[in-house]
Amino acid sequence: MSVERQASWGEAFSVYFTRRQLIIFVMGFASGMPLLLTLSTLSYWLSTVGVDKTTIGLFTLVGAPYTFKFAWSPVIDQVKLPILGRLGRRKSWLLFIQILLAAAIFAMGQSDPVANAGLTALLAIIVAFFSASQDIVIDAYRIEILGPEEQGAGAGTTQVGYRIGLLLAGAGATALSDYVGWPTIFAILAAAMLLCAFSTLFVPEPKTASVRTHKSYADLINDAVIKPFADFIGRKGWVIILLFILFYKYGDAFGGAMANPFYHELGFTGTEIAAVSKLFGIIASLVGGVVGGVIVARFGLFRTLLVGGILQAVTNLLFSYLATKGADIFWLAIAISADNVAGGIASAALVAYLSGLCNIAFTATQYALFSSFMAQGRTILSAGSGWMADHTDWASFWALTTLMAIPGILLLLWISRLYPHGLVAKEK
Repeated sequence: MSVERQASWGEAFSVYFTRRQLIIFVMGFASGMPLLLTLSTLSYWLSTVGVDKTTIGLFTLVGAPYTFKFAWSPVIDQVKLPILGRLGRRKSWLLFIQILLAAAIFAMGQSDPVANAGLTALLAIIVAFFSASQDIVIDAYRIEILGPEEQGAGAGTTQVGYRIGLLLAGAGATALSDYVGWPTIFAILAAAMLLCAFSTLFVPEPKTASVRTHKSYADLINDAVIKPFADFIGRKGWVIILLFILFYKYGDAFGGAMANPFYHELGFTGTEIAAVSKLFGIIASLVGGVVGGVIVARFGLFRTLLVGGILQAVTNLLFSYLATKGADIFWLAIAISADNVAGGIASAALVAYLSGLCNIAFTATQYALFSSFMAQGRTILSAGSGWMADHTDWASFWALTTLMAIPGILLLLWISRLYPHGLVAKEK
């Protein structure tokens, strides 16, 4: 078991109340809002217009940029933008990407997935690309602006902002779809992203984010690509670490890909899904995120990751029971609440773990690598979720997602033996 310093309850809570945490909260919102537009909100949109579940499952592949963002993260990490670069390396890239992301969100909403599914898929990929690129900058910014003792709280704050962003793109979009068209909904979300871009103008640039002057192209490649990856693969058990990142939330992600079609088939309306699955669920996630950050500070990463991993697996069984009850609002609320509190705890712990793994000299590139592996679970590895839902009943489907969580828990136990003095130790 990992030996980590345990803070007092007062210390665990006090780290939340700083200006830096407020900035991280806003950036968490900007990160979370576009994500659902290529995941559950997109799947709900497709299900309401009559697209079959197998095709909806395949649409999870539009999130592929999240799984490959490490490929272009060295550019964002090391290259200075012309003109905008005067704002600072992190701020300039963030502003530039957020403006393009707003335009992509607006364009996606103007497409018709029935008449031209290919165009909708292409625009969703573009949204995912800019969203993934934004995450590269935001993740690096969070790690660089916070001290080591603030990373657990930063992970919790990120989750709170992130979940509120999900609330707008999930509950807001789903509920509005009962009253207005999808083009209007996407225009509102694009405007929200422009507001995030405006707020970026007023945040400080991290002191550690200065750009090195490179003597040659080979020097740039060495600093941007070779050194970040060499630093990580030189660590003990690096393959096990990557596998853990991949599978820790896999069962949750696999089930989440089919959550909205599941609710729709049970007979819930868009307003009911928004009120319970989205609004109520996001509130439960906020609670889980804050609790997760506090537990990390109080009891350490290993215990929090273990508890979160077990809880997010077990709570999927509640959806199996819901499948047998039908459109029962009470049991939907129970399942959503338990699942989101567990997911919030697990996510806060995982973000803190990934942040601690990063060498401060290569934050953007290394965190992009780690989060890319994590995204594989909800994109490429979840592409078959629709096929499984088509070939099993819903109760069996959710039970199988519980079993999918076991590898991640076993890998966590393995890592704790490799690093008995702290899961994030950068041992060689």
